[in-house]
Amino acid sequence: MRSFDRKIVLEDGSEYLGYSFGSLNDKVCEIVFNTSMVGYQEIVSDPSYTDQMVVMTYPLIGNYGITDDDYECKNPSIGALVVRDYNDMPSNFRYTKTLSELLEEYDIPGISGVDTRKLTRSIRDIGSRRAVITSADTSLQEALQIIKDTPVPHDQVSRVSCTKRWYSRTSNHMFNVVAIDCGMKLNIIRSLNKFGCNVTIVPFDTTAEEIEFMNPDGVFLSNGPGDPEDVLPVIETVKKLKGKYPIFGICLGHQMIALAYGAKTYKLKFGHRGGNHPVKNLATGKIEITSQNHSYAVDSESVKNTELEITHINLLDNTVEGIECKKDNVFSVQYHPESAPGPQDSSYLFAKFVSIMKEVKDNA
Repeated sequence: MRSFDRKIVLEDGSEYLGYSFGSLNDKVCEIVFNTSMVGYQEIVSDPSYTDQMVVMTYPLIGNYGITDDDYECKNPSIGALVVRDYNDMPSNFRYTKTLSELLEEYDIPGISGVDTRKLTRSIRDIGSRRAVITSADTSLQEALQIIKDTPVPHDQVSRVSCTKRWYSRTSNHMFNVVAIDCGMKLNIIRSLNKFGCNVTIVPFDTTAEEIEFMNPDGVFLSNGPGDPEDVLPVIETVKKLKGKYPIFGICLGHQMIALAYGAKTYKLKFGHRGGNHPVKNLATGKIEITSQNHSYAVDSESVKNTELEITHINLLDNTVEGIECKKDNVFSVQYHPESAPGPQDSSYLFAKFVSIMKEVKDNA
């Protein structure tokens, strides 16, 4: 029987032994869990997971390999991946490499054979914590010291945002959208293209004046990693642009819109990650099955003191899932409509953005 060669040590001193795959690099991360049954490639390549060690609750991971068409970003930056049963012999005619080969290429450590049920319960009961993935030979004291000596990062958005402007165009486009990249998933861009938008993707620190010079029909705020309060350039840009252009935000973009209007955000105990969260649309009463990935949420009480109104709530914990300022043509959701949960429950949000841009354009 193969001996355990890797382990996870949490900052509370608990240890989980397992087997290595991917990179053998030691890594300190925030440990979180994801309840998705499929989509591990999209999870690994989602920039929102930067510096996070993701525990997959679904037991079998790697069985369909990695395909060239399914990445959410070009350079995966997830901290580490934890699975119960890793399959290194994919059965999929589309696959071009194994999950382990992808992780090794981008220096991302993986560990399998872990009791992921026990680990997930620990995260749910105690909350997200910092953890290190290291050699099984590393002593508990050494591992805890590594965690202690590793500073908590606050620069994730600057690391995953694009460094220069780029474009994604579609045929017979109707609108021009500027998308502020805080770690944007590629499928968001594909979705905007599908709804007739040419998209100009700009770095997170692009100023409001630069965006105004581009004369867009609308502005999009992307998802991304980390604490929304750290992304001051985008918050300031929203303050200057709200009311001038239709603005649509997703996930981190949703939180930054809330902050720009004077609302507050807070960190959840263990966050929402997975493709099975029920969200109620307060305007229609309909329930959407949503895909989510976030550690922070908008404080509902603080919204009452702003020009925003709450449009969606999470039925599992009543957290805010959508906000809107009709006067300014600004709206946002906490979940990911581009991730095809449902699978089409939330696609109307892109249609809503297009409809608002059309109305503003027609009335100009």
